[in-house]
Amino acid sequence: MNQLAFEEENLQVQKEVLQNIKDLRIKVKKNEIKCFLSNEADSLNCYIEIHAGAGGTESQDWADMLRRMYLKWSDKKSFKSSLISEHRGEEAGIKSATIKIDGEYVFGWLKKESGIHRLVRISPFDSGARRHTSFASVWIYPVVDENINIEILEKDLRIDTYRSSGAGGQHVNTTDSAVRITHIPSKIVVQCQNERSQHKNKETCMNMLKARLYDYEIKKREEESQNVESSKSEIGWGHQIRSYVLQPYRLVKDNRTNFESTSPDKVLDGDIDEFLEQSLYKLNEN
Repeated sequence: MNQLAFEEENLQVQKEVLQNIKDLRIKVKKNEIKCFLSNEADSLNCYIEIHAGAGGTESQDWADMLRRMYLKWSDKKSFKSSLISEHRGEEAGIKSATIKIDGEYVFGWLKKESGIHRLVRISPFDSGARRHTSFASVWIYPVVDENINIEILEKDLRIDTYRSSGAGGQHVNTTDSAVRITHIPSKIVVQCQNERSQHKNKETCMNMLKARLYDYEIKKREEESQNVESSKSEIGWGHQIRSYVLQPYRLVKDNRTNFESTSPDKVLDGDIDEFLEQSLYKLNEN
């Protein structure tokens, strides 16, 4: 068609052919990505756990920025997100938070986001306007569905209740509705405080624990758990998977794929698809 349109100097048909080729390339890319999302857990929903590193308010604000980035990304995909637990910083930001995202192949998309994220910027909390480096950790776990059987023994659990520190009305603030569960053999700790009912918080905690144990078994099966656990030992220098530099230049660089973006504002507003795609390509190369 393009050849005929060229010979007849029909610019309208040439334009249509060019647009069709562009549309076809987009479809091919989507199908290519779906081929990479073929592991048993890739189609599941996921939990995102974010922890601020050392550095007080700076790192806590950075952890909050990361949470916002993933929530923005979720909104762009028309996925559903919900807050499971949150521990806010004294001045700004969050010490830690867990969010759940429901959507098509969410875990497959986000699974390589686990690791340390580094921010370099002029601090808004420094009266001397000095440059600061902050760290925060992100850990991604699949939400286990009913078809996956995870056996949890009651004797392996320590269940603590405590008073919720977040918003939620008078009932939440005056009862020990928040729940923390420790799985003693694996030392995995999960907590939930977003529901008014202690029973509902406990149910959510158990679902999160199943997700964490399932993810742990997957990592062990892939012989990756030792590397993952060692990278959790310190939220700081030498462990970061991605750097977000706002000063003295503007660049976001993934240290595993070497993919870069010179638009950090767009990335922090949730435009992270290219980083996620490059991680999937790299994963399948290996």
